[in-house]
Order: sequence, then C-alpha cells, then structure tokens
Amino acid sequence: MTYTLSPRWIRANGLEFAYLEAGEGPLVLCLHGFPDTAWSFEPVVKSLAAAGFRAVAVFMRGYAPTALPADGDYRITTLGRDVIALIDHFGVDKAHVVGHDWGAAAAYTAAALRPDRIHRIATAAVPHLRRFLLRPALRQLKRSRYMGFFQLPLIPERRIRAQDFAWLRALIHEWSPDWNFTDAEFEPLRALFSEPERLRAALGYYRAMPRGLLMGESWQTLMKPIAVPTRVIVGENDGCIGREMFLGQDHLFSAGYERIEMAGCGHFMHCEQPQAFADLLIEFFKRG
Repeated sequence: MTYTLSPRWIRANGLEFAYLEAGEGPLVLCLHGFPDTAWSFEPVVKSLAAAGFRAVAVFMRGYAPTALPADGDYRITTLGRDVIALIDHFGVDKAHVVGHDWGAAAAYTAAALRPDRIHRIATAAVPHLRRFLLRPALRQLKRSRYMGFFQLPLIPERRIRAQDFAWLRALIHEWSPDWNFTDAEFEPLRALFSEPERLRAALGYYRAMPRGLLMGESWQTLMKPIAVPTRVIVGENDGCIGREMFLGQDHLFSAGYERIEMAGCGHFMHCEQPQAFADLLIEFFKRG
C-alpha cells in the first residue's frame, strides 16, 4: 500500500498539535527531537504502517505546524503529559512510543508518569535521564557545551540563522559525521527556524531545563526507574551523546531493557538508516 502523508490537527493537553498518520493497528507515537521535525519520521511511519501499526509522527509543541504554547511551557513533565494526552485523543488505553533526542526525553517522562498507559518504549540517542544528569562523563560535558550556549539570550538565535544556518549544518554534521544530508532533507529545518518564534520555541526546551530541574515533581519523575519494557538505540558514531553514556544503566529499567547499537550511524540514525531503524521498532513492538 502507498501512503501519502499530510498534516492533521488535534487538541491535546490544551494545545493544538499537528501530526502525520498512516496505517491501522496498535498505536505507535513517534516523537522527534532537535533539530528536527516530524517529517524526518516519514519513512519510518510508512514502514510501521506496512507492518500493521497505526503510526503517528507528532510535531512537538512549538514546532510548526503545531501551535506555540501561550505560556511558553516546555518543561519536561509537560512534554510527558503531552504524550499521555495524545494517547487519550487517539482513543486507546495504551500505545507504543518511540522518541529521538527530546522525543526520547518525552517518552521516558511519559513512561515514568503513567506506565499504565504505555506498552513499550523505544528511545534513540538518549540514555535514561538519571544516567545523563547524574553521571556525565568528562567527554560528554564537552559534547553538551551547546546546552550552555543555548541558555544565552538572543545570541544563539543569531548564530543559528547566520549564513544560511551554517552553524546548525555544522552541528548536524558533528553529531552524525557520516550522514551527507541533502538540501532537500535540510529544507524543513530552514523553513521552520526561519520563523523567529519557532526557533525560540525549540531553544525553549533547553532554557526550561535549569528551572524545571529545581522543581520537585520534575526531579522525582526523571529519577524514577522506567517500568515499561524499553529498547534503547544507540548510534555507533554519535557526536552528541557518546556511547559510554549508555553503559551502566540497566538498573534504571525495571520491566526489561535492551541496548541496540546501530553500526555506521550517528545521532540521527532514523534519518541515516530509516528502514533498519524501523525494523528494530517493528520487531520490538510486535512482542506485545
């Protein structure tokens, strides 16, 4: 079957979300990260649909064409509640969730908040948030220096947009050094971040982190073991979060944990090898 995807809209957790959908069967929510949009999941969505799933790729809050939250709320617990509200909207008791980068953070948080609403999660390129926050390697602190840069007012926005997004292109290459992404693949990001309010929204995820982590609920949620079966997918050559950050975290998953490394991939493995990535999801989610 041939699937043609175009955005649809629903309202969940007080916000209008856009999403791409294909297929019928058990619900799989696909959540993107930074710098990315739901369009990067298009081939994965089509593969999931062909395998008998109802696959939905969500444009995360603040990412066009999803609405900008009026209150500017990008806290991690809010992202987790978005996931649960989306499951509510699609009318099922439980869903599978796959998240990349910030989408992985949202998947972990949703599973910590409401494990009863999630069958299984597959996360890509991000370890358990407790592992990431409490035990960063020295090399990882250097890799994550961009997070500190994003805390500055205005300067990151100017740097990112300068010279046709040269800084952002270089960042993507640093994170996925073997991915020769094309202008066509970059175009959704150029269109998105050419809108100043959308770029501020994407950076708002990072800027919400310091204050959010001081809140008791956020900290307690992020520290919880994940009580749903989890498969963590790691890119062999990830320049954003290193392979060593995914070691020693088995005890943080109380319902089963698998670590899968994708050879020849960096941070954006779902773009670099979409069919291989989809196959890992299909095999894992078909277990139940």
